[in-house]
Amino acid sequence: MAKLDREAVVGTALELLNEVGVDGLTTRKLADRLGVQQPALYWHFRNKRALLDALAEAMLAQTHRRSLPVQGEDWRAFLKANALSFRKALLAYRDGARIHAGTRPAPSQFSVAEAQIRFLCDAGFSPKDALRALVAISHYVVGSALEHQASEPDLTERQDAAMPHASTPSAFLQDVFDALKGDGLDAAFDYGLDCLIAGLEQKLLTAQRL
Repeated sequence: MAKLDREAVVGTALELLNEVGVDGLTTRKLADRLGVQQPALYWHFRNKRALLDALAEAMLAQTHRRSLPVQGEDWRAFLKANALSFRKALLAYRDGARIHAGTRPAPSQFSVAEAQIRFLCDAGFSPKDALRALVAISHYVVGSALEHQASEPDLTERQDAAMPHASTPSAFLQDVFDALKGDGLDAAFDYGLDCLIAGLEQKLLTAQRL
């Protein structure tokens, strides 16, 4: 039997992921889809975690289009564009945020990470603070995408399901809930991201004054 092609395995796994989700994605199902015996997958992936890491890397390689700044770009504009592109990549696949959570940059991504850090250093950040800023935004994006993909009912529906005899929110609180829901998840994400970048700007200004 010919050796499996790694890219073909990853591509098939991503297709299967969109069908069954991360909990339903097993090496047995993947082997069945590829028409091979399960041990054949271990040529490329020693376990499911290694497979998930490869899927996380492939997701970004395929759909994350703003991982690097363009010449002359403002650092705040880059951080926002990068975060929006990262979020779009995670949401492009079922359970994409869960797949990515807990991963670290792969060797193929080291040059991108270094370019991002050096870019922020040119804007005035120390190397450590540049990395902290990137990690903070990455965690925000992944957490937001996790909430998005959870697809849970809104707050009042969850309360009603959990506590059928609980009192309803006040008219004021219900209006706030409705207004936030009406804005949509994208608007809520943008608001939080803008606040995070504004906070980083203030920390940079404070550090420069010391």
